[in-house]
Amino acid sequence: MKNQNKFEIKHQANRGIQCLNLEGYLDAHTAPKLESAIEELMKSGFNKILVNFQDLDYISSAGLGVFMAFIEEIRESGGDIKLTSMKSKIFSVFDLLGFPILFDIETNDESAIAKFLKNDLRKNEE
Repeated sequence: MKNQNKFEIKHQANRGIQCLNLEGYLDAHTAPKLESAIEELMKSGFNKILVNFQDLDYISSAGLGVFMAFIEEIRESGGDIKLTSMKSKIFSVFDLLGFPILFDIETNDESAIAKFLKNDLRKNEE
């Protein structure tokens, strides 16, 4: 049986994009850890954040709230949060609440990174 309080974040950079790989259970007890990770990235000047859900087993409304708390500020700074690799049960929660209208939800990291890079090229052409 998995530990329902287990939550890990693995951080890596890929072509200037900060990638957070979530693992375990994201709920009211563990959401502050994700909030801190995103805050630290923003304080360090990073505004292109990819969040990979491949190893996330559960998300509560508190976990969803973390993304809503940061998206406006990140977009105002010219960045974005892109979400990838969701299991169907995790995607269902996001879909039910209308998140696919607000966020890019991609099937894998590479497609999200490609969107970030395409947006950067578009901005450079303006």
